[in-house]
Amino acid sequence: MRTPVIAGNWKLYKKSAEAVNLVSELIPLVKQTTGVEIIVAPVFTVLGKVRDVIAGTNVMLAAQDCFWEEEGAYTGEVSPGMLCDTGCSHVIIGHSERRQYFGETDTTVNRKIKAALAAGLTVLFCIGETLAERESGNTFKVLDSQVCGGLGDIPMAELSKIIIAYEPVWAIGTGKTATNEQAQEAHAHIRALIARLYGRDEAEAIRILYGGSVKPENIKGLMAQPDIDGALVGGASLNAPSFAAIANYKL
Repeated sequence: MRTPVIAGNWKLYKKSAEAVNLVSELIPLVKQTTGVEIIVAPVFTVLGKVRDVIAGTNVMLAAQDCFWEEEGAYTGEVSPGMLCDTGCSHVIIGHSERRQYFGETDTTVNRKIKAALAAGLTVLFCIGETLAERESGNTFKVLDSQVCGGLGDIPMAELSKIIIAYEPVWAIGTGKTATNEQAQEAHAHIRALIARLYGRDEAEAIRILYGGSVKPENIKGLMAQPDIDGALVGGASLNAPSFAAIANYKL
């Protein structure tokens, strides 16, 4: 049985006081939530403050990115070990915005995943096609390339520390959400690919999240799909009642 994951990617929002207020409001709203792993991913500068607030609760901490080296002359970067030192248990890697704006490739994603795993972090590994790629009929080809590239040379024993997040780029921040059927089709394809790469048992165990304009209004329909194991939430995670309603989708 795969435990659902509801993760909130705050992106470039929330300074210190705002971040503290957000998680302080969120904690009592999800205090009784069971059977769901809840994660928040603030900006680097507020990780420590958020960690202090969520300590001892059922909310876990993720970073939005990391570098592939542990230390060195890499101005502006943050290493996986530094994230662990800050209290992170998870890290997002390969988000489409990193690919679009900062030159992330399947190769750099692979290097970051390996480094994060070596540090003991659980990876939220993002993949997804653009609108042009979907309209040209290349969705599955793109997903295959991203999965195979990102997971290259990663052994089966490490797969349990990876959560895949399928985010169709055309649905991120646009208000457009893939239909339940479109999302399920992509998730089923990804799971079948993992089965070919690692085996049926591993494919059945790995969790695959949906991301792309997830809201309280559409989470139940998405979570009713057999291969959708949770959500990577963007804008709706910036509001505590909204994010809590998504995390409490079973109620």
